[in-house]
Amino acid sequence: MNFEYSDKVNDLLKRVNRFLDDNLYPIEQELIEAIENGPDRWTIPPQIEALKAKAKSEGLWNLFLPEFDEYGFGLTNLEYAPLAETMGRTRFGSEVFNCSAPDTGNMEVLARYGSEEQKERWLKPLLNGEIRSAFAMTEPDVASCDATNIETLIQRDGDDYVINGRKWYISGACDPRCKILILMGKTDPDNPNRHLQQSQILVPIDTDGVKIVRPMKVFGNDDAPEGHAEILFENVRVPASNIILGEGRGFEIAQGRLGPGRIHHCMRLVGGAQRALEMMCDRAEKRVAFGRPLSKQGSVREDIAKSACEIEQARLLTLKAADKMDRLGNKQAQDLIAMIKIIAPTMACTVIDRAMQIHGAGGLSQDFRLAELYTYARTIRLADGPDQVHMMQLGRNLARHLAQ
Repeated sequence: MNFEYSDKVNDLLKRVNRFLDDNLYPIEQELIEAIENGPDRWTIPPQIEALKAKAKSEGLWNLFLPEFDEYGFGLTNLEYAPLAETMGRTRFGSEVFNCSAPDTGNMEVLARYGSEEQKERWLKPLLNGEIRSAFAMTEPDVASCDATNIETLIQRDGDDYVINGRKWYISGACDPRCKILILMGKTDPDNPNRHLQQSQILVPIDTDGVKIVRPMKVFGNDDAPEGHAEILFENVRVPASNIILGEGRGFEIAQGRLGPGRIHHCMRLVGGAQRALEMMCDRAEKRVAFGRPLSKQGSVREDIAKSACEIEQARLLTLKAADKMDRLGNKQAQDLIAMIKIIAPTMACTVIDRAMQIHGAGGLSQDFRLAELYTYARTIRLADGPDQVHMMQLGRNLARHLAQ
């Protein structure tokens, strides 16, 4: 595998870095304060939309979609990896380039599986950055890490489907720009094949019967203005044409969606950990304790060295997984996707925790981005499948394939 970035990627990387340096980093703290201290925390700061318009005008837009030149750059997963890493250095990085989860996964679902009508109504506005979306799968009453447990019902009634159920931790659903949900539920709960019971369907968030119950908190933070909603669906009626790909295809769609979504998170986490390492080094050089800079302390040097090693290991495994996805497809790369999904969030948690420790009390505060980075990293140990599920499946597959 060639680890050198192509001229095209290096050019895009320079442009993305320059954009962040010139436009986003200087107002990063201002954006945080606008959200936390503004009159309505659930309002999008106007600077965000201005940055999106500027990025779009400069052609730094929809960089994430492989195999779809008509919708974006047509970058491969391997080409996108360093760009996603760079975006992951800041909370707002992915959004200003229209590369945020869960929109990226939803756009890929619609691009791959959506009807022409669905693409026209929902994919195009998402690609244009005019609206945002959410993916409604996780439920509070069942272990949703096993998607076959999902209980939300999608029942055919004439030319409509009627939906009843409860979802939670639906990321982005509290965002005032969120207009569409892709919901996973059961159209055929009695099918003996548990993987054919589920379907995915498009639900406009303003449909009668869709009730946002509350924003769920993560470490006491409601993550305004995007949020993670608990949503109640009571006799929600949508046209039958809103079903994606057909009844019983939900699990198939989910597997196609989660591979890229998982590795995108890992790419961003490498970037977040790299920024934490740089902050750690800066703090160690400038902070004096017991008469000398922290960087003169052996334990601090060890933390810096171990962090650099661990980040590079995760970066290389991310690139290897992305390369295998490009060459052999997502299914054939599921072993490496599982490995990096296990490795990257834990690595990021460890590195960011070290950076927080070197920053002292400041590392826990709102004056540095470390607490925010840590919260994201710890969340991804559960999002798109908890560590234990990936280890269980990877161990099962390895035992089967490597047995003599």
